[in-house]
Amino acid sequence: MNAIRTTCAYCGVGCGIRATVTDERAVQIEGDPDHPANRGRLCSKGTHLGETVGLEGRLLTPMIGKRRASWDKALDLVAKRFRDTIAQHGPDSVAFYVSGQLLTEDYYVANKLMKGFIGSANIDTNSRLCMSSAVAGHTRAFGEDVVPASYEDIDAADLIVLVGSNTAWCHPIVYQRIRARCDAGAKLVVIDPRRTETAEEADLHLPLRPGSDVALMNGLLAWCREAGALDAGFLADHLSVPADFWERVGEGSDLWSVARTCDLPPADLRRFYELFAATPRTVTLFSQGVNQSLSGTDQVNAILNVHLATGRIGKPGAQPFSITGQPNAMGGREVGGLASTLAAHMDFAPDNRARVQRFWAAPTIAEQPGLKAVELFRALGEGRIKALWVMATNPAVSMPDAGRVREALAACPFVVVSDVIADTDTSAYAHVRLPAAAWGEKDGTVTNSDRTISRQRALFPLPGEARPDWWIVKEVGRRMGWKTAFAYDRPAEIWREHCRLSAYENDGARLFALPGLSSAGNAEYDAMTPFRWGGTPFADGRFSTPDGRARLVTVTQKAISGPLAAWPLTLNTGRYRDQWHSMTRTGLAPKLARHREEPLVEVHPDDAAGLGVIEGGLAWVATPQGDSLYRVRVTPAQRRGEIFTPIHWTDRTSSGGRTGLLPRPLVDPVSGQPGFKQTPARLAAVATRWRGFLILAGEPVRRPSCLWATRVAVPAGSLWELAGDGDPVKLEASLPAGERVEAIDAARGTRRIAILSGGRLIAALFVTESGELPSRDWLIGQLAEAEAAPTLLAGRAPGVQADRGAIVCACFDIGMRTIVAAIRDQRLADVAAIGAALGAGTNCGSCRPALARLLAEETIHAA
Repeated sequence: MNAIRTTCAYCGVGCGIRATVTDERAVQIEGDPDHPANRGRLCSKGTHLGETVGLEGRLLTPMIGKRRASWDKALDLVAKRFRDTIAQHGPDSVAFYVSGQLLTEDYYVANKLMKGFIGSANIDTNSRLCMSSAVAGHTRAFGEDVVPASYEDIDAADLIVLVGSNTAWCHPIVYQRIRARCDAGAKLVVIDPRRTETAEEADLHLPLRPGSDVALMNGLLAWCREAGALDAGFLADHLSVPADFWERVGEGSDLWSVARTCDLPPADLRRFYELFAATPRTVTLFSQGVNQSLSGTDQVNAILNVHLATGRIGKPGAQPFSITGQPNAMGGREVGGLASTLAAHMDFAPDNRARVQRFWAAPTIAEQPGLKAVELFRALGEGRIKALWVMATNPAVSMPDAGRVREALAACPFVVVSDVIADTDTSAYAHVRLPAAAWGEKDGTVTNSDRTISRQRALFPLPGEARPDWWIVKEVGRRMGWKTAFAYDRPAEIWREHCRLSAYENDGARLFALPGLSSAGNAEYDAMTPFRWGGTPFADGRFSTPDGRARLVTVTQKAISGPLAAWPLTLNTGRYRDQWHSMTRTGLAPKLARHREEPLVEVHPDDAAGLGVIEGGLAWVATPQGDSLYRVRVTPAQRRGEIFTPIHWTDRTSSGGRTGLLPRPLVDPVSGQPGFKQTPARLAAVATRWRGFLILAGEPVRRPSCLWATRVAVPAGSLWELAGDGDPVKLEASLPAGERVEAIDAARGTRRIAILSGGRLIAALFVTESGELPSRDWLIGQLAEAEAAPTLLAGRAPGVQADRGAIVCACFDIGMRTIVAAIRDQRLADVAAIGAALGAGTNCGSCRPALARLLAEETIHAA
């Protein structure tokens, strides 16, 4: 059994993996020690990729409506409906909505078909939702969408600034690199409204008011100017500065005014400004907290302005660094997957349009940028888009104002969805569903956050009738009449064409170019090792603008509205450590489900007390767009007046937690990126009569019918956390047939039912109105036992059983009580000692802040 070198399916860090296939659909996953992005490390999600490669829930045949169809019939229908729609309503009546889950080769073919042959730019990607403000900011400042930094810059930095990024959770391998540098003496500043796990380990945390980033960075630039920290030579030789730039930067940028705007202590602000001004080797990493704003592009340019004016760019350890969320968001940017770009980092200028049309030998070319994501679904709802193809994404969950998005999908005359999963919230609206290849079956390339291109390789043969995305798109293109242009037989052919286009008539005006790779043979493509394009961008002080100078962009802080009477809270949304997007992959992995089993609304204790919501209770979160139910977590990590909810849960996994229903469909005016971080909201407690859980070998006969029902993946089955105000007897409809053992006390409101088959446990339902519920772990373990224990209804094994508590380390499945016991019994004094004793924190390290917090709490307890 030989290990196959491939790339992780998740975030933009782009970690290398060594995968060894051990059975028909089983694989052993290890980090690739030779990959420059991760050097052998993997986060919890990557570590448990092997739990997600089964065929559970897969779409394995083409479907027209609810009927199975042949590929020929399905593809012919898609081609005909798109062709007829274009003939009747014009090319702008159709659209593609694609994904950073696509490989570069998939992206390339889809972009070519839409922009060069259909003749519309109505192809946009879910990457619009996470990093398009960074694209717009880079283009305004540098003349091209180039991330100048690399991960090696982190290793050389003396100051690391994280802006709007919970890196410990969302990019754990980057965070480990940061921690290693900090252990060597670098300082870490975290700028984030929430006191996240990342912020807990920072030398300085600045919990600024949401939306005040421009004020903070303009204030920093004004401070650097006063402190003599600008690079006068770089300014004179390599930057274009608007005539009134410094006057505008100085407006309201004194320390006290900035502190008031950002709601920060002036002393903390001064400390940050002094530290930055005195530390030339500074890397500023920014992510969704900056991008997902109605002023996201301005916030990006405010960061870039500081780095440019102080000369902290193109030098080791001195860079601005946009870290992306998806595995191939960067590859999509390179091939033109966004509606606002053409291809190969070209825009829609007449000479670029002519160049790309000439290269493709295309019958037409899109004349102007297409509809960005929010505009696209608005046009869908208004009837202007009449045929839509969604590839590898779930907009009915992830788009803002998702209720309206669902209405638009329902009204569209023709919807195609190509996906790996049979039933998603979006595919419910599809007229045609096409089975796509999943991770472990795909073959192609991806580009990570620091421009490193890596191969993603197939581990398994294609299951059922699943096909690669590039194959599906090219077959539709051929059936629409363009056989020669889409005569690809393998991804290597698409890769070579992509490389040729990047260098075609490129005299160095665009940094993105892959000239030496366009002649690589199939064997060379198959053997490709990771490489980073572009060298060290801007090291020579030359940028991709007509005059070679970077642009300082005048940006000013927009007014931040206060709380509204009807909507007094501000909703922020984001990710959990061990889950990914809408959980179609990570939701299959039992070990990834235990860290955060349910969708929580996080609220400050003062707000909770004033609203009457309690820890572990339920609460409605409502906005002008919609509402959804959440379990409550009360935490001082939230700022007063602000709440946080996760993005992952869907109709398939919970009766609540539908965060996509809540944000406004408002966007940054430059990038078109939605502002997910500042939605006016309110919170209201929900009273319940009972609470409980259902454990099953497999899935329920019927989904539990109650107010709160959230599915959690467990070994050999599923766990449903439940709560309600109706009659819990209705829950019994979810139980399978079998031998029934029960203990019901109507007076006390308790109900415990076990269902056995051949002596084995296949289901357990526990409900209480006021009593305690047992730990789920022992009962879950009973699903795998050949004979059920006689103490089933007690919910525990005979005698004394240790409760490991909530899972803290997902990589090694270690619970809080186990860690606390080890700290006490073994007198462990630091995080490294916990790692040596238990292994916790020694893989991806994203639980290190939690371990540090447990140590601190135990120190206080001992004292």
